[in-house]
Order: sequence, then C-alpha cells, then structure tokens
Amino acid sequence: MKKRKITAEDLLKMKFVDGIAMSPDEAEIAISVRTVAEDRKKYFSHIYMIRSDGDNLRQFTTGEVSDSLPVFSPDGQWLAFTSKRGEKKGLYVMPRHGGEARLVSDMDGGYGDLSFSPDSKKILCTFRKNDEVPKGKDGKKEHPVFRHITRMFYKMDNYGFYPKEESQIWTFNLKDGAGTQLTKGGYSKSSPVFSPDGKSIAYLTNVQKNPDLDTDLIDIFVIPAGGGKARLVDTPKGPIAAVKFSPDGKWIAYLGHDNPNDSWGVTNYHVWKVPIRGGKAVDLTKKLDRMCVDETISDTVEAHSSGLLHWTPDNRWIYFVVSDAGATNLYRVSASGRNLETVLAGKQHIMGSSLNGKCTKIGLVISSHVQPAEVHTLDFSKRGAKQQKITGFGKWLTDEVMLSKPEEVIFRSTGNYPVHGWIMRPPDFKQNRKYPSVLQIHGGPRVQYGNTFFHEMQLMAASGYVVYFSNPRGGQGYGEKHADTITNGWGTVDYDDCMAFADFMEKKPYIDRKKMGVTGGSYGGYMTNWIVGHTNRFAAAITQRSVVNLESMFGSSDIGFHMPREIFGTPYSNHDSWRKMSPLTYVKNIRTPLLISHSEQDLRCPIEQAEQLFISLKMLGRTVEFVRYPDEPHGLSRCGRPDRRLARLEWFLKWFDRYLKGKKR
Repeated sequence: MKKRKITAEDLLKMKFVDGIAMSPDEAEIAISVRTVAEDRKKYFSHIYMIRSDGDNLRQFTTGEVSDSLPVFSPDGQWLAFTSKRGEKKGLYVMPRHGGEARLVSDMDGGYGDLSFSPDSKKILCTFRKNDEVPKGKDGKKEHPVFRHITRMFYKMDNYGFYPKEESQIWTFNLKDGAGTQLTKGGYSKSSPVFSPDGKSIAYLTNVQKNPDLDTDLIDIFVIPAGGGKARLVDTPKGPIAAVKFSPDGKWIAYLGHDNPNDSWGVTNYHVWKVPIRGGKAVDLTKKLDRMCVDETISDTVEAHSSGLLHWTPDNRWIYFVVSDAGATNLYRVSASGRNLETVLAGKQHIMGSSLNGKCTKIGLVISSHVQPAEVHTLDFSKRGAKQQKITGFGKWLTDEVMLSKPEEVIFRSTGNYPVHGWIMRPPDFKQNRKYPSVLQIHGGPRVQYGNTFFHEMQLMAASGYVVYFSNPRGGQGYGEKHADTITNGWGTVDYDDCMAFADFMEKKPYIDRKKMGVTGGSYGGYMTNWIVGHTNRFAAAITQRSVVNLESMFGSSDIGFHMPREIFGTPYSNHDSWRKMSPLTYVKNIRTPLLISHSEQDLRCPIEQAEQLFISLKMLGRTVEFVRYPDEPHGLSRCGRPDRRLARLEWFLKWFDRYLKGKKR
C-alpha cells in the first residue's frame, strides 16, 4: 500500500497513552488511554489491560467517561482509578479480572496520588474538596457573587481558581468506602505513601509562613497510618517531588535538590535517600549533571509526572529516569550511591514507567520521532535485558503515513558553543528543490526538545516545509551550566543560538533563504517576539501563548510572582532588567508579518500579553493578525479541545502558506 502524507485530522484518530501500572505478579499492565470524542469537542479516557508478554490486549473500562491513574492493590485482586462520569469525579475500584466498576467515593473534589495499603484493605490518596457552587432555579451552577482572595497562588492554568480547602490526605476502606481524613489545616499535602509495615504514612508539604514565596522549601513528614501527630524527617532545604519507602522501612528515597534559591528549574533534581529515624540525607546521584525527571516535551501529552522512583525488593537499587541531550532514559543507582548504571538508553522518550513485585520486568511508555507512544516491557527474568513493544495503538499511523525522521545535527553558536538540533524534511523531499522553512522554538525555558513524536512538526513537514528545532542555552538536558546561562539574561545567548541555527540552515542548498519562518510557544513565543524585534530576516512569524511584557505578567500570571527568582528582583526593585528583557520594549522594530495565537483562558501567559502586542503593532501600522481561542488554557496544542487544536493548525498553515509560499487559503 502506498503511504500518504499526515494530515491535521489524523490527530483525531490517535490514541494517547497517558499512564501505565504493572501488576504485583508482573503478569499484566494497566494502561490509561485517551481518545477524541466523535463530536471533536472533548476527550474520553479508558483503561486497557494487557499481559506483560504482549498477549490479550483488551479494553477494561468503557463508556463516555474519563478514567485515569490506575493502580493495582498489593494482593493483585483490585484496580483502583479515578473517573469522571458526568460532572463529578470519583474514586472507583474494579476486580482485576473484570466486572463492574464500584464507586468508593464520590465526594466533590479532586483525587490524586492513589496507592493501596500493604494489606490491600485501604486506598490512600490526596483529596481537595471543591467549593460549594450556588445553583439557580433551573438547577444549573452559577458563578459566585464574589471571590475573596488572600493568597498569591490562588489560580492555576488548566485548572482555574483553587478551592479554599487545601489538598489533604485521606484513606478509604475498600470494603465499604468509609473515608478518613488524616491531615487537616496548613497547606496542601502531596505524594502520600504507606510504609512497608502499613503503620506509617509519609507525605510532602510546605510549612513555611508564606509558601507562595518559599515554594522550594518542601518537607517530608511521617504520620501514624490512622492519623495523629506528624513527625518531620530532616532533609536539606530545597524542593522535593516524590517519596518512596525502602522495602525494609529504614529509608525514604526522594527526588529533589538542596538549592532553595534556585531560579526557574536550573538546579538538577537528583535521587536522595534519608534515614527514617534520624540522620543525614545523601544525594545518591551527586556526580550526574542531569535532571532525574522527564523534561522532554511533546504535543501528544499535557504534562508528565515527577518521574519514576522505585526501590527493588532487596533494598539494593533505585530506578529513575534521566533527561539527557534530547532523550529521556532509564537509570538505576545503588542504595549506597557507589554504582550508577544506565538501564535503557537510546534515541527515545520514556514518557511513563512502572515497576512492581520482584522487579524482573519494567513497564515503559516510549515514543520516538516516528513512533507515537506505545507500551514496552524490559524483561530481566532471563539472561540479558530483553525489550519488547507490546502495544500497537499507533500502528495504523506508521502503516499508512509517510513520517519524516529528523536529521540530528550539532551546530556552533557564539563562543564556538555547540548546540544540539534536528532537521525534519518533507517526507517526499527532493535534494534539487528549494524549500521554505520554519524554525521551531520550545517553551519552558527549562525543558528540552527531543526524540519524541510531534504531530505538529510532522504536519508542517508534510505540508512542504523544512522544520528545524534545537535546544538553545537556557534549556535542560545538557547540565546546570547550560541551563543557567540565561538566568537574568533572556534574549542573550539563547537568541544567539536560535540565530546561529538559522545561519546554519540558510547555507543548506535546499533552503530558500527568502522564505524562512519562525514560531514558538510560551517561552518559545517570547523568543519569537524577541527575534522579530531584533531582526527582519524572517519572512513570517507566529507567536503562540507568548510572553510580551514581563512587568505585567508578574502580576497577571498564575506563577508570575515566582519570576523575581529568574530576573533577580521585582519590577519595582530591578525595573531596568524587566524592561530590558521584555519584547514589548522593542515593538517598534517589528516589521515581520506576525500572527498572534493565544487562548483566552491562558492563566500562565494571560491573554493580556497578546492584547498588548496586537494593539501596539496595529497602532504602528504593521502586518499583524490575532487569533483567540475561547475557553482554552495555556496548553491548547497539547490538551485543548480537539476542534480548536485543528483550527490552530489550520491557521498556522494559512499564515505560513501566505507569506512563505505566496498562497492564499
């Protein structure tokens, strides 16, 4: 069968693997799979089950529901998960071998961090109660008369306004669903986990007087399993993202670092361990100059968990993932810290992982440039590790569609600095032709582009564009020094690196130097704005969910008050830096035809950022158009309503076709 080019509508057919859980006997894997509804206006997600040898893939839950966060009970008899059925989200369990889902709790709020007690009799989780919403005479929910705000951290993108009540730790009896709230008051609790003997629970929280300012001062506490006085576990000051008891109950492993004054994600999260009964915490991966979490971004998933952290049952090893030079790979470190080993590495993106039981098998969700996420297993039960892909959710795509496999390159920027990038050519590329091109710039800034499937880039390449993307200085995956170079210096060496890539590409014989475009979202939108404010070399640009005016973003963004850590002061204490680094300062220089793409419910880079840029450019008489997406959050390209994701892609092709191909659509 002759293969065809990818289309925007192919996005509607994709099955997105959002999470996995290995059963305690390592015989089966539960998979959370998200699909697009027929009306193109929402998603459904269901749980699938498959044997770890790849046999008997079957859909475990059905209906117009959103089921997620599957977790097995230690005795292997039950699967717990959260589910949104109608307007309410609840906690459910099902027999592992099939049957009806049983509601455990339908308290109105958000459930997270699910796990079981060691005896499989209780489900442990966090729960945040929703505020009571008034209803009109017709029974429909109404907006409150007013909102009384007392904290800076009162809203979050893709969530909205936070309820007044913080997340607390609960247990629910599996037998009768009786719930017990174990913590009260204070600030939100997270990552609860039972000790191996079931007598204690460890969790994370921030107990600072102003946690909104001291966001990286996270502590580990341990409480009796039935509730009671919490005991602080002594760790260095800094952020903590996950906790796991050692099987012998003597240690807690966690992900974090010891730099509470870190900028926006510069300092590497490492694997640490700390004794339960007092003693010094130890950084087990101190010599590893990489993040021990997944920092690779894709448009097939909204966000990733803090990362894998799992002890082997003999207390000897801890497994985790590492972001390194465009890949997310699997590692392990000995509990002594003396041995650090790469378990599985390659041109890949490990998006999810699960270990259980004897740890002779590992379940992995892996993506690559030409393969959407699929479930793999890594089997250690026989001599040598055997990797096997056991699902084929995207087989139709790889069978039917011509996909472009990027060329990996290293180019040199200012100071002869090496920068890692990729070039994606049209799938029917001809060497003797000249092509229009688009420079893609990632957000963050402290994330990385890498070896993962990107529908948008494949679509642009299939539409006749050479797409090129890289990891400029300021991002992650190349060490702390690389990440720190733009702290209090956005628009410096990061700009140099982007332009160096454009220089590199301009010399290619197949590139039409008069038809080069640029785009990026979030921080990538910032850099797009910065570029067109400092050079006219690009024939067209699209800025997405972008940063325009850092000073107004300080007060309007859901996390804007964190920015003084990155810019060394507030707009009123370090005004010059905030103005100097704001693209709006250079708006008079912008003459590149610019499309502004922004979501109206973006709380990370609020719509006012786009509005300032649009009005300024219109006042200056420049070529600019503005596309707004109602009701959508910051991550429209990853999790937005499917029909609006398609509209966004259509607008991108319209704009670049108009200015880089001379076509009107």
